[in-house]
Parts: sequence; C-alpha cells; structure tokens
Amino acid sequence: MSLVRVLLVDDQPLIRMGFRLVLDVEPDLEVVGEAGDGDAALTQVAALRPDVVLMDVRMPRMNGIEATARLLTAEPTTKVLILTTFDLDEYAFGALRAGASGFLLKDARPTELVEAIRTVARGDAVVAPRVTRRMLEIFADQLPVAGAGAEDLRLTCLTAREREVLVVVAEGLSNAEIAQRLFLSEATVKTHVGHVLEKLGVRDRVQAVVVAYETGLVRPGS
Repeated sequence: MSLVRVLLVDDQPLIRMGFRLVLDVEPDLEVVGEAGDGDAALTQVAALRPDVVLMDVRMPRMNGIEATARLLTAEPTTKVLILTTFDLDEYAFGALRAGASGFLLKDARPTELVEAIRTVARGDAVVAPRVTRRMLEIFADQLPVAGAGAEDLRLTCLTAREREVLVVVAEGLSNAEIAQRLFLSEATVKTHVGHVLEKLGVRDRVQAVVVAYETGLVRPGS
C-alpha cells in the first residue's frame, strides 16, 4: 500500500487537530506537518515534500489562493485540495485556476475527507457537483456567453464525443458514471477523458470543468 504524505494548512489549530485525528488512523495516510498560513505552507512544502496539501482559503499573511499558485509553480507534482466553507469562500475559484485538484467542504464527513485525499493523490480530481456548480454560479457574470456562430478556439480541437464527455465531466460524474450515461466502457471513457485533458492543456478534471464553463459549453444552472 503506497503511503500518501499529507500537509495540513489551516489557521485554526482545532481544525487541523480534527483532521489529524481522522487521518492518523488510516494506514495509507501520514500527516507529515502543519501550517497556519500560506507563507508557512510554502516553507513546509519545500522542506517536507508532501504528496497532498489540504489548503484553507482564508488565512493571515498569505491566503490559500496565492499559496496554491506559488506552491504549484515550485512543486508541480504536489496536489492541492482546497478547503472551503462553500458559500463564503468565493475566491476559492482562483485556486482552481492556479491548479488546485478540487474542493472539500469543511463539514465533510471523515470518510469523504479520506477518500478525497486518496483521489487527488492518485492524480485524479475531486469535483463535487454542488461545490463546483456553486462556485461557478458565483462567477457566472464573468463567464462569456457563446454567441451564435462563435466558438471558443479551445474547443475546436475536441471531437464530438470528447465534447460530450467534457459536458458530463462538468456535472461531476466519475468515469464509471459517465460510462453508464454514454453507454461506453469505463476504459473508453478514461481514454476520452485523457484526450480531453491533453488537448485542452489542463492538468486534471477540475480545470477541464473550468474550461467547459469559460467557453460556454456548459452554463451555470444548465
């Protein structure tokens, strides 16, 4: 069993303690350090080289968005899982642009926390539909409306099937769920998703979802 090294970043010690208690009982997860702000997180990442960083958004000195951008520039193989209080942390959307691998609600169940960390450690992304959609709805007025006859150049490289796959990825469906929806094998779906990520030049499914909304392929509330 591969050991996943986790860094906890939150300005509230009690929250960090709670996460540590949950993760310490998992045989494949190891909390290697903690940080109370983004600036300290960068120092800890450089020293400890964790696999996954559980990153709060609102913190003193340096917030989670700036820390995510700097962290992934310096350590692009590290995965960042953003902690959000859902309605309040609107600016967490910026962390997606910086390359974060997904969102996790602070009131998530312990099993959800553990599975989310394992998911991003595997190189996949946590795309919780109710979180992602809420964040994108907040920024709906900043997203372009696709005009008649107009098409974002980023989509021209995708086949019709790949666009179809991107639409359902934006719904937050897993590969197995996409396979069932589109009547494909899971292996075929995985291949299509890989092609979509490569062609769009994005690192994971979360950033693919952002592109789907930015290009007008998917609209908030659709």
